Amino acid sequence: MLTFLGKRQSFCDGIHRRNFLRIGAFGAGLSLADMLRVQAQAAPGETTSLAKMKSAIMIYLPGGPSHMDMYDLKPDAPAEFRGEFKPIATNVPGIQICEHFPRQAKMFDKLAVVRSLISVDEHSDSLVMTGYSENTNRTQHHPSFGSVVSRLRAGQNDIPAFVSLRGMSIGNEPGFLGIAHRAFNPDGNGMNNLKRRNGLTADGMDDRKNLLASFDTIRRDIDKGTTMEGLDSFTGRAFDMIASGTVHKALDLKREDPRVLDRYKGVEGFLKARRLVEAGVGCVTLSYGGWDTHNSNFKTLKKQLPELDRGIANLIQDLHDRGMEDEVVTVMWGEFGRTPKINMTDAGRDHWAPAMSALVAGGGLKMGQAVGTTSARGEHPKEKPYKVPQLLATLYQAIGIDPAMTFPNGSGRPMYILDDRKPVSELL
Repeated sequence: MLTFLGKRQSFCDGIHRRNFLRIGAFGAGLSLADMLRVQAQAAPGETTSLAKMKSAIMIYLPGGPSHMDMYDLKPDAPAEFRGEFKPIATNVPGIQICEHFPRQAKMFDKLAVVRSLISVDEHSDSLVMTGYSENTNRTQHHPSFGSVVSRLRAGQNDIPAFVSLRGMSIGNEPGFLGIAHRAFNPDGNGMNNLKRRNGLTADGMDDRKNLLASFDTIRRDIDKGTTMEGLDSFTGRAFDMIASGTVHKALDLKREDPRVLDRYKGVEGFLKARRLVEAGVGCVTLSYGGWDTHNSNFKTLKKQLPELDRGIANLIQDLHDRGMEDEVVTVMWGEFGRTPKINMTDAGRDHWAPAMSALVAGGGLKMGQAVGTTSARGEHPKEKPYKVPQLLATLYQAIGIDPAMTFPNGSGRPMYILDDRKPVSELL
């Protein structure tokens, strides 16, 4: 039995967001071979060529990061709005960001920020990962970005198409695409299933293959009632995924240069994401920090922003150094912004859905720019307002997926990947 266990995290609404997936060889679970088999059953016309598809790294800042203190500072606003941090110039004339982002400032020609995004007031990653609110997804079950990538890469190779470094959540769910396209979570027991157990040799792996060929009774109903004859290629791929160890090696940071490990110390998730896309994973999600700063906003951000700056700057620079900047698109955002006016009682900022920022890099998109503006106090978009799904549509296009593509939902009705799919044209 495999258990993919997510981390427990609590926000101001008191809800603990932790989820888990059990994958078993019998009963209601799925074996690894079963998952591979189901993934390969895509309908004709749904497959996108792997050669044309790029990869994505989606960095989620849980709790709602303050746009006013990161990428959209307002130094001329009243003190109760502008806060404690000062803006600094980037290497792109006319663009300033927070003083705690010096690394990003020096390489902003490799980055872009969208400052005029509109979100919804929900403590959930659902909107930024699926394009639909959590409230909508309770009944409609739209798939996550990574699950769509998984569906379109199904059967292409022995590397998981979708890996989550932050456990499972509503936003990571596959929805109506089905459990086969849920993210692989390599934490804990998930990692153990990528290893050969107890010194098992290649010959031993072959013996187990032969045993399964003789006693292949695992979830025959997955084959829609047809008889499974012997060992099929999907079970072979399941063994090959374990035997090759590609993903396990990518996650083994001991294989990395010690100097690189030192650069990523404390922000190793960014390094794992880079190694996974290098290994061929189509979508990697990770999270960093806690951003629900109703209290002590500036005290918290003084600690977190420099570390975040180091993580994202190292990741983007490494992708450039490896010639992967156009092959991988990266996005970093949370579920909403924070109130422009400071909560003076607790020195915090509260939830603010009318305006938020997102950082984007790579994927062949146009970098070195700030898209859109907000009002003088950062309260709402002033120019080029965009909704969160529109930026998602842009990311889909960047990796080679048409957001107007449809998949059948649980009732067989064709559903668009995104309903609101007009892209952020300035990035294309």
